[in-house]
Amino acid sequence: MTYPDSVRFLYSLGNEVKTAKYDLERITTLLAALGNPERLPRIVHVAGTNGKGSVCAMIDSGLRAAGLRTGLFTSPHLVEPTERIRISGCPVTAGRFSAAFDRVHACAEQLLNQGAIDLHPTYFETVTAMAFLLFQERQTEAVVFEVGLGGRLDATNVVHPELCVITPVDFDHEALLGKSLEAIAGEKAGILKSGAPAVFAAQRAEARQTLDCRASGLDIEVIHAQEAWHLDDVELSAHGSAFTLRDGAELHIQCPLAGEHQVSNAVTAVAALRRLGIAGSAIEHGIAAARWPGRLERVSDSPEIILDGAHNPAGARALAAYIRRFYSHRHVVLIYGAMRDKAVEEIAGILFAHADEIIATAPCQSRAVDPETIRALGSHPCLRTAPDLSAALDMARAAADPDRVIFVTGSLFLVGEAITLLNR
Repeated sequence: MTYPDSVRFLYSLGNEVKTAKYDLERITTLLAALGNPERLPRIVHVAGTNGKGSVCAMIDSGLRAAGLRTGLFTSPHLVEPTERIRISGCPVTAGRFSAAFDRVHACAEQLLNQGAIDLHPTYFETVTAMAFLLFQERQTEAVVFEVGLGGRLDATNVVHPELCVITPVDFDHEALLGKSLEAIAGEKAGILKSGAPAVFAAQRAEARQTLDCRASGLDIEVIHAQEAWHLDDVELSAHGSAFTLRDGAELHIQCPLAGEHQVSNAVTAVAALRRLGIAGSAIEHGIAAARWPGRLERVSDSPEIILDGAHNPAGARALAAYIRRFYSHRHVVLIYGAMRDKAVEEIAGILFAHADEIIATAPCQSRAVDPETIRALGSHPCLRTAPDLSAALDMARAAADPDRVIFVTGSLFLVGEAITLLNR
């Protein structure tokens, strides 16, 4: 198939939740038929609720700074599905993406005809298998895999990693992962493997106890990143942070990812890179060169526009803290859109009080929350609605006010649309 055809087919597979099979049988069967391309060297497997994409990007950047040919698998994408599979920091080409899709799709059809699998692999399962093939084909020396959802039953959890990393665990996808932090942490802890050390970010007490218990049962080494490294000389700005880390050695970290929460993410990435044996100079250069679009990303200066995919309560708290610290003296316009499976009322309660104006809108997705529903759920004296992001941006930019800053947030789908619109 051509690249557009392959993307259309992937989208046609429909709602991931409705077709997902909550075990690893289908992906395991598919990969076995493909020759087990998941058996790659030096795999880092990363789970967590928030920060796992940023941590993956920083680990990948550190590995590249050390001279390694890397693979990076993340989700979701913002604009193009090719963003999910990166080699040496660059998204795979459309041609390579479609060629890998053809191989996986043909194998899946053959397995279906044989009755070896029940349904065509889901979008995520298919792209996961494609990533394994492409990393094998391009002879990557180290790969970083971000878990899609949960951990224990995620399609990426077929790997045998050199290192597991778990970023902060918080509430999200409760219908699938459980209603308590302990239950959610139990699903994340499912990526831990005997013989593979683990790095844990700072955790809430309930989550930490669950993670530590699972690690103890497997008798694996655990590094609690924020305890292993002494953090000092922290300088925060609207554009990133600088700080010193000490564990006997001393590292001077310049983190270009904005937000106080990225300090913790960077410490976690540093701990992972150090455990992988990466030299301090490569760690410093790698973190400084890391990029992670759509997360407190400034995309325009006049007016100032910042994109942030704060799609769950923890992300909303991080964005609220960022606005409070750096933009409390500015006129803040918040364009917000969300999907129906998100805690919209809770997020609105966290975020909306920090903005002078709210424009509720909807990403172009069938599962998007109607803007009028957001109006009903969110209390704010200046809350308007717009049918789509283009109209919302026009409304936000209508006033020629140099003090105005516009945040586009909520769904990562909305952030992706903003990137496309603003690039035009």
